[in-house]
Amino acid sequence: MIVPWLPPGHTAVLEGRGEVFYRHHQHTDPAAPTLLLLHGWTASADLQFFTAYEALARDFSFLAIDHRGHGRGMRPAERFELEDAADDGAALIELLDVGPVILVGYSMGGPLSLLLTQRHPELVAGLVVQATALEWNATLNERLRWKTVRMLSPILRSWAYPSWLRAGLRRMSSQSPALDPHIEWLAGELSRNSAVSLVHAGQALSRYDAVRWATQLGVPAGMLITTRDHLVKPSKQRALAAALGADVVELAGDHLSPWLNAEEFAASTHRLVRGVADRIAGAAGTGYSSSSRG
Repeated sequence: MIVPWLPPGHTAVLEGRGEVFYRHHQHTDPAAPTLLLLHGWTASADLQFFTAYEALARDFSFLAIDHRGHGRGMRPAERFELEDAADDGAALIELLDVGPVILVGYSMGGPLSLLLTQRHPELVAGLVVQATALEWNATLNERLRWKTVRMLSPILRSWAYPSWLRAGLRRMSSQSPALDPHIEWLAGELSRNSAVSLVHAGQALSRYDAVRWATQLGVPAGMLITTRDHLVKPSKQRALAAALGADVVELAGDHLSPWLNAEEFAASTHRLVRGVADRIAGAAGTGYSSSSRG
């Protein structure tokens, strides 16, 4: 099994919330912007961002957190709610005293980024959202699709799931050979998730709707649009970009672009973060610097 480069991992107890796992890369330049990476549904920080870690590490400090029920994330008794996961991220920023940060949220990480910005504006300097939307419940087909999310739990608990998982990863590696050395690592990481939490997280996503308030966030934003995405329609992604007034970068890939278009994903993520950081640096008194431009 070959493990890709990963920043140091840590655990921290968030008072009144639980123990959280996160990765932390500290740039040698103390003026380098700090990012908080927020992963998508069914993923983990590593699964979502391992192909971009090294590109981001060149110019930025960052934290990458595993959300509740995902990866090595906390396993609270309460149902997964997006607001709670967003507040976990805020509590980590406060505990480590690294704010305000630039948020980077992929798929479900997009709603978490917007909610964190809305609920804790003093902790957020800017945001980059990727392959995500203002809502996923506007059409009957979307609402019907979310009703099937409860079927995910028995699938993940099935004795056959590990074999299905590896077979799917091997098919994927035929499209992206760079994944092949990491198949066993990927399979192991995907198996860390809590089946019950994933169902609850999917149900929480089905209720999410930021249409009325996303335009009011008022922070510099960037948006990565995956133009061949079958899970989050590009039209929905464009609606979010317009609501945020975001700088847009397009990637000609599907929802698994972080794996299947790894180099383009890493470069696009770096470009968007750099753009947001430069916009922040242009505002008076932010303390951000673009001196470490790569």
